[in-house]
This record gives sequence, structure tokens and C-alpha cells, in this order.
Amino acid sequence: MYYVYVLRCGDDSLYCGSTPDYKRRIREHFLRLPGAAKYTKSHRVTGVECVWEAGGKVAAMKLEYRFKKLPREKKLRILENPSVVGKLITELSGYSFIHIPEVKIEDCLN
Repeated sequence: MYYVYVLRCGDDSLYCGSTPDYKRRIREHFLRLPGAAKYTKSHRVTGVECVWEAGGKVAAMKLEYRFKKLPREKKLRILENPSVVGKLITELSGYSFIHIPEVKIEDCLN
């Protein structure tokens, strides 16, 4: 199983990544552990905006890539209604993504 996650940083920027273990990955970013992205080491993570379960690694990587290419306004629109991400990014209409609601940083620190 693969996941795509979006984190909010202290400067209000968004960071998107994909991983087979989102709790471990979010913990790495939040605590700035070895292996955390260079971006989140210099932009403190303040919250989890969204997590999607993807059908596999290819689907997760496609969503991550497409999400990163979007203008901020469209990213924010998707985050307002994350369950329709496959419809809002038309290139992903053949893939299935399941929104995992209300993931918090605290859930990932255990």
C-alpha cells in the first residue's frame, strides 16, 4: 500500500510526498530526523493537511507529481474536498485514491 500526504509548514507553504508508511514519514519530517526532506528540515512542519491511500506505488507517484505541479489555489481547492482529487486532476481519473480523514501529527508520533 502506498500513500500520498500533504503537510503544512510554518511559513504556510505545503509539502507533498508519497510513501508506503505515512506515519513514519510524517514523524521524520516533523521531528527533522535523518531521512526527512531537505525542504521540511528548513520549513518546520506544523500540521497534516491530507493523506490519501493510493492503489499502488505508480498511482501514488503520479498524484504526488501532479499535485506538486498545480498552482497553490488549485491545491487549496483540492484540500477543501480531498475525496474528489481524482476528478479535480483529470490526468488521474483512471486511478483510485481514498482520503484518510483527520490524520494528526500526534497520531504519527507513537
